[in-house]
Amino acid sequence: MGDTRGDKLFGIVNTIVLLIILAIVMYPLIFVVSASISNQLAVSSGKMWLFPKEFTLVGYQKVFQNHDILVGYGNTFLYAIVGTSINLVMTVLAAYPLSRRKFAGKNIIMFIMVFTMFFSGGMIPTYLIIKKLGMLNTMWSLVIPNAVAVWNIIIMRTFFQESVPAEVQEAAMIDGCSHTGILMRVMLPLSMPILAVMTLFYCVDHWNSYFSALIYLTDRAKFPLQLILREILIQNQMDKMSGGATSLSEQIMYGQAIKYAVVVVANLPVFLLYPFLQRYFVQGMTIGAIKG
Repeated sequence: MGDTRGDKLFGIVNTIVLLIILAIVMYPLIFVVSASISNQLAVSSGKMWLFPKEFTLVGYQKVFQNHDILVGYGNTFLYAIVGTSINLVMTVLAAYPLSRRKFAGKNIIMFIMVFTMFFSGGMIPTYLIIKKLGMLNTMWSLVIPNAVAVWNIIIMRTFFQESVPAEVQEAAMIDGCSHTGILMRVMLPLSMPILAVMTLFYCVDHWNSYFSALIYLTDRAKFPLQLILREILIQNQMDKMSGGATSLSEQIMYGQAIKYAVVVVANLPVFLLYPFLQRYFVQGMTIGAIKG
């Protein structure tokens, strides 16, 4: 049966709306990338509105000459890798037993966990606990307090319940698999989509996090990239980075180039990560979130 006139009209309208949304989303991204490699006089005067004008890499040269940014980059990679690994292990270990129908007390446990989504202990009690545990000014103050997200546990638990057939789990148990064996040999190999989604969620959260570091870290050598960017973009501390400028106007131009360049540099790893997880992303979100 061919499409009706209404179906064709809906398809056309839907395509137009999606193209408009795509343009709205893509324009700022393309503009920032283009501005980071353009002459800042052309950017400031409005001559550059989409594609680069008067190609230059002076912004990137200043960024990669800055020792603090390189140290922050390394720290953020470390925090993101360690934090995401802890997040995934904790989420899987919580979601699997909660997905078992015969697990006694799971409703009470779920109630307690969901309760924490609406009520928390507050910033000051959390700070005092971290101080008592001796985690101030350490990496663990950034990864341990946020070791798991309840919403992500719910999504993964639902995925385990809906996407892995109970018959497969029962067959593995008949063959002598323990719950650990079922989790490692059956559940996880069949759960790559939701694991990819969780990896993306947690990794982006760690990569963009700065508030915990602002509170718990005092040693500048341990600052993540986001704290360094905060100084550059918000507090306008670019005097060292714009060295070599012979006039105030040239210093301002350098400052603008540096701002655009650090935005690109800071977000590049996330942009590179997404294509590798994209094929799992839609499937994992559809099964895990919608059915949840």
